[in-house]
Amino acid sequence: MRVLLVGAGGVGTAITRIAARRKFFEHMVVADYDPARAEAAVAALGPGETRFSACRVDASDEAAVTALLAERGCDVLLNATDPRFVMPLFSAALAAGAHYLDMAMSLSYPHPERPYEECGVKLGDAQFEQAAEWEEAGRLALVGMGVEPGLSDVFARYAADELFDEIEEIGIRDGANLAVEGYEFAPSFSIWTTIEECLNPPVVYESGRGWFTTPPFSEGEVFDFPEGIGPVECVNVEHEEVLLIPRWVDARRVTFKYGLGDDFIGKLKALHALGLDGTAPVTVPGPEGPVRVSPRDVVAACLPDPATLGERMTGKTCAGTWVKGVKDGAPREVYLYHVVDNQWSMGEYGSQAVVWQTAVNPVVALELLADGSWSGSGVLGPEAFAPRPFLDLLTAYGSPWGMREQ
Repeated sequence: MRVLLVGAGGVGTAITRIAARRKFFEHMVVADYDPARAEAAVAALGPGETRFSACRVDASDEAAVTALLAERGCDVLLNATDPRFVMPLFSAALAAGAHYLDMAMSLSYPHPERPYEECGVKLGDAQFEQAAEWEEAGRLALVGMGVEPGLSDVFARYAADELFDEIEEIGIRDGANLAVEGYEFAPSFSIWTTIEECLNPPVVYESGRGWFTTPPFSEGEVFDFPEGIGPVECVNVEHEEVLLIPRWVDARRVTFKYGLGDDFIGKLKALHALGLDGTAPVTVPGPEGPVRVSPRDVVAACLPDPATLGERMTGKTCAGTWVKGVKDGAPREVYLYHVVDNQWSMGEYGSQAVVWQTAVNPVVALELLADGSWSGSGVLGPEAFAPRPFLDLLTAYGSPWGMREQ
């Protein structure tokens, strides 16, 4: 297997560090718009690691990515960029005859008249519209294969296959007790993506009704997270699992709730009120004349790079899937979860907990594709595959998952 990894930020760099310990691939090309980032990610692996190389590519340039795949003989494109670049990379992989894997999906657009009641363009719609083309080409686009979405979806399929006869509700619940010393506001993941997820109308699925939306930060609940994290208030947030799980798993209701906290929610609301969450360029004065810039990109540039926060960060992050239903005629509730301690991930890999937890799952998926444990064609989510090989291999990577009876 020859892999083109596009994106050498925090998650992309963590991917290289995790993959370097595995033998399933022949070569990984690390490409980034900033060649220095790609070169740094490769150099950090040491001179003895010759299976990695670095180069520059513009993720928005479909033709350039297609040409790079062909030039380097890569048969898989792994997308570690933000969701703006999903579609050009997705299309480039198909054009080059390569398989494709991402950790997020194509962007959504709210309903123009009823944004908090009805879906407009849903997450992933643009990709699923091309599913027939991928099937005809005999190529696989494995979408939403990070931690959330990704591992959380694997948990949902595992619960349906092995733990329940009927499922009433599947709820992804994400919480942490992470703290970053020295910053009043320092998101542990891409602020661009965080704004997109948290300020868009959240999507909920109910059988018989389908997908619908609610106002941002709705339906608050306190969820008790394991391994010392404890109770965290969680709210509805737009997320890919709600769009993926119902396609393969029979559940009467699917939700995603994120533990944000009042302070974080307040800052996001302030950004929205000021128009600083916008992606359309605005004109601002510059030393050489007017400059066009996206307000959200300015916010991202003003905040610390999440990949650099590990040394100042303490605590744990938890991603998991809560499932309620019936097994052998009796009610059952479980929480399937994966916890990463920042002290461990920094000590073991030099990557902070949130980016490491995101990065390990696509590497596990690549290994399953390489050895044939997972295979398929078309546009598929993690739920389309047998969950047990993934969960076993994740444990073999030294990062076990857990299950708590509720």
